Amino acid sequence: MAATATAEAAGAKVVAMPGYDPRGDSAAITAIAKDKPRNVVAVGGGFGPASRLVSRLAVVRTGVQLPDGGQLVVPMHRLVALYGRPGTPSLGALGEQGISASVARIKKLAASYQALSKSPVVPTFEIITTLATSTAGPTGGYSYETPVAALRPWVRAATKAGMYVILDLQPGRDSFLQQAKMYQPLLELPNVGLALDPEWALKSNQLPLRQIGNVSITEVNSVVGWLGQLTAEYRLPQKVLVLHEFKAGEISDLPALNAHNDDLAVVMDMDGQGTPTMKQATWNFVTHTTPTGVPFGWKDFFVKDSPMLNPKQTMAHSPQPVMISYE
Repeated sequence: MAATATAEAAGAKVVAMPGYDPRGDSAAITAIAKDKPRNVVAVGGGFGPASRLVSRLAVVRTGVQLPDGGQLVVPMHRLVALYGRPGTPSLGALGEQGISASVARIKKLAASYQALSKSPVVPTFEIITTLATSTAGPTGGYSYETPVAALRPWVRAATKAGMYVILDLQPGRDSFLQQAKMYQPLLELPNVGLALDPEWALKSNQLPLRQIGNVSITEVNSVVGWLGQLTAEYRLPQKVLVLHEFKAGEISDLPALNAHNDDLAVVMDMDGQGTPTMKQATWNFVTHTTPTGVPFGWKDFFVKDSPMLNPKQTMAHSPQPVMISYE
């Protein structure tokens, strides 16, 4: 209170906010973006080093906010996603209908979670962007890379509807980083994040559906570094980076995960399927082997779960998932 009174007496404009990250308060973002102050004084030790605050304020000054406000994906929001490949019903619920119907379907699903969530629920598309294939293809990578132009209508429709978009990578024999860089034009948008699917990350002597893939933590961290740098360079709101996992060993040396990049929200997504008991066992494994502080996602399968949990049952897990994906 004394600091506020002193600042106001000196002619400074005071912007009060909860917490110590200005990206986490919609009103603070609006006020700072409008006034564009040359100098900012942050009162409180929780703001951390000046360099970090300067970087965060650079994002705040853009005034660009995520669906439902703010510039932090989590814990400000909870994502509920429709997963799959457009035009391919066998590869997930997203491919069972066209763009407009997909928007309506995921909005209805997301709405069923709002009463169960303290955070705003954001409907999301999780699009299989590169698809592991049984043939080598022109590059020999055993992965089909969807052209950016083919994805733009889906991203455009999601953006217009106030949604988030996640680009899911199945790299085959290519690298995650190599493929992620192909989609930089879309990742430069504020509401587009990334997902890595190690199940489909294959060695030079492996083939999709014959072996279950895995990825080194070094490769994962290379994507963390690149995506974080891209987000900072373009002064974008925090981006989500989803890591899919349904069995041990998909990500080697997981404790070495770089999960604390200030520009990213790294989420570990539990992809187990089957009976509730089987899925709970996978959840227990994933939550106990992931580094402390990393939030979790949960995937529900319309066909492969028996039975599929309802929203209340899904949200009953501890810790509560910050992302729920429907395949």
